[in-house]
Amino acid sequence: MEARPVQLGLFCLLLLLVAQDAPAVSVPSPECQRQCGGVDIPYPFGIGDNCSRARGFNVSCLDVLQDGVYKPYLTGDEFEVLNISLIHGTLRMMNRISTSCYNSSGLIENAQWGLNGSSSPYRFSDVHNKFTVIGCNTLAYISDKSGTGYQSGCVSTCGNVSDLVDGSCSGQGCCQTAIPRAMGYYKVGFDSNFNTSKIWRFSRCSYAVLMEAEALNFSTLYITTTKFNDTNMGRAPVVLDWAISRDLAIRDGTTSCEVAKRNETGTYACLSTHGGCVESPNGPGYLCNCSKGYDGNPYLPDGCKDYNECRDVSSCPSGSICHNTIGGYRCSCRAGRKFSEQNKTCDPDTGLIIVGFLVLVIFSFFGYMILQKRKLNQVKQEHFQQHGGVLLFERMRSEKGLAFIVFSEAELIQGTDNYDKSRIIGKGGHGTVYKGIVKNNMQVAIKRCALIDERQKKEFGQEMLILSQINHKNIVKLVGCCLEVEVPMLVYEFIPNGTLFELIHGKNQALQISFSTLLRIVHEAAEGLNFLHSYASPPIIHGDVKSANILLDGNYMAKVSDFGASILAPSDKEQYVTMVQGTCGYLDPEYMQTCQLTEKSDVYSFGVILLEVLTGQEPLKLDGPEMQRSLSSNFLSAMKENNLDAILPSHVKGQESNELIRGLAELAKQCLDMCGSNRPSMKEIADELDKLRKLSLHPWVQIDAEMIETQNLLLGGTSTASFEIEASTTGYPTQEGENLPMNPRSSYYAR
Repeated sequence: MEARPVQLGLFCLLLLLVAQDAPAVSVPSPECQRQCGGVDIPYPFGIGDNCSRARGFNVSCLDVLQDGVYKPYLTGDEFEVLNISLIHGTLRMMNRISTSCYNSSGLIENAQWGLNGSSSPYRFSDVHNKFTVIGCNTLAYISDKSGTGYQSGCVSTCGNVSDLVDGSCSGQGCCQTAIPRAMGYYKVGFDSNFNTSKIWRFSRCSYAVLMEAEALNFSTLYITTTKFNDTNMGRAPVVLDWAISRDLAIRDGTTSCEVAKRNETGTYACLSTHGGCVESPNGPGYLCNCSKGYDGNPYLPDGCKDYNECRDVSSCPSGSICHNTIGGYRCSCRAGRKFSEQNKTCDPDTGLIIVGFLVLVIFSFFGYMILQKRKLNQVKQEHFQQHGGVLLFERMRSEKGLAFIVFSEAELIQGTDNYDKSRIIGKGGHGTVYKGIVKNNMQVAIKRCALIDERQKKEFGQEMLILSQINHKNIVKLVGCCLEVEVPMLVYEFIPNGTLFELIHGKNQALQISFSTLLRIVHEAAEGLNFLHSYASPPIIHGDVKSANILLDGNYMAKVSDFGASILAPSDKEQYVTMVQGTCGYLDPEYMQTCQLTEKSDVYSFGVILLEVLTGQEPLKLDGPEMQRSLSSNFLSAMKENNLDAILPSHVKGQESNELIRGLAELAKQCLDMCGSNRPSMKEIADELDKLRKLSLHPWVQIDAEMIETQNLLLGGTSTASFEIEASTTGYPTQEGENLPMNPRSSYYAR
């Protein structure tokens, strides 16, 4: 017998019909129940009569399953409340999952749910929620025709079960799309042209739901079984933004924070003396919060209590004493020291120092001078030890490969004209870089940290120890360091000819770069990264591989730079966990999901560089169409469709052999594999690039051609006039009206 499809239709639930301009009660009874099923129910929400501010905030505490377990629900027993936040103005609850199921005969189940909270205090959070669709041949729609007019859809398809990846919701088996702001109504629909009636190797059901994005952890079992719908009895968490007097705005537009504070109608919700209102971030209405130095419930009279800041470790600096005050706190220091409000430090008491100075002058001027000199030397020694100088010297004595110059502060001041602004060649989040001339008229780049805290001190020490053990022609060389100052400094060799990023994407057309030259440069960069992975002891993971971190020396030889994000290869799995950092467009997707930085993370980023060389395009185009912003995504899509020509520039297609182009594209594709274990090693990449370089020219012709190309680069690229690029393209900020020459810029200086 042929099964008849069951059409449940659209279930439009009117969440709440409220009249916030006439709240049920201004102050709830102290006997009101404030917890249900382990969930706090803070006012303006409430359980029972006269316990909430208005009907829109009523919560029921029910034993829905009759199993003796009570839980909080909105609107009867339909929506279980998970938690309520007064600070963020959010409510998490369980939302119904829409389902569309087929068998070989056709549609057998079609439950399409919707929610209507347009006249309620609630709006669906555009920050926390996404419309989520799960299935193997599914097109589902979401619309808000009665509200914002928003309408969108999401397509989810499958090829094979092996193509699905746990935790990945990117179109294969699972897709998600964002929703607009101020949406209070939505409905779900499935496209009947997309069905699973002929797909037997997967689940015959498709699902769609507006849910909290972070709550989804996609599993392949959602495709092969009905586990997604079975979990939590066909429900998924959704986040609602709530606000006071939201429905009032629909009628007369008088629910802004400023209007509510006038309290002309006697309905102002922020009752605490030490509280106030702020505009709702999602649609009309307002929220209440406690003033600075207070916390609690601003919706209750005297609900905001003084907050004891002394419970926070960071309130006062180490060595000081914290004193809590009403609405704030103050810090004091031990005898002989005075607290500085400006610097938030315990500084020596100026009055005592002056007295001591006069006493020392009276008794012995020379003794005072000797004491000050010893004090200065002691401070320098403390800085030296603090920045790892003792450890460095021990390593220098035990390992010959760590020998480099330890500069004094005076040498670097003289070499940079006392850090004159005209010597600045780069600025970044980690420091400022100056061009300097030190011993034997050697040009160097001096990196000086912009701010000083424990995290940045560790980064400087890490970079110094990593670079000190590297000696390779394709890796930037650390010349020395200066540790006797409060702000540690590193001294690098000066790299004059910019970066590979500038060479590929620079706007100056006077310098024509051949494809073979770019291929040589990336081959040299691969050799440098191979050295870090395979020959450094212990191995080094770069962590921020990109074309802007491949510098070009006087002979346009590649130099891998910027080790601010680098780590030594971990000896156990626990050491893999780190803060995700890097550059958008180059980040390994596997690294972003697992926070495990490996050599294959560098391989993925290098694959993006190969795409830059192959296509001449930047890794990320924020001003382009959303589906075309990622170069790697566009490339993989073109390769999958066997349409590589669509993204190749004309000069590459017209001048280079198909074998060379195809070989480089296949290598880039292997590097960009979503699974790190499937990617080649940097040694394999370097060997393959070496082979590809020999495809277009005979060896003896290739050598002559590269020599000519290098000479042209040197003649055309070393002068500022022939190779000048706007500051905005290099990543180095310049002052208004200041034109820095291109050649001294290198991205690793800006770390």
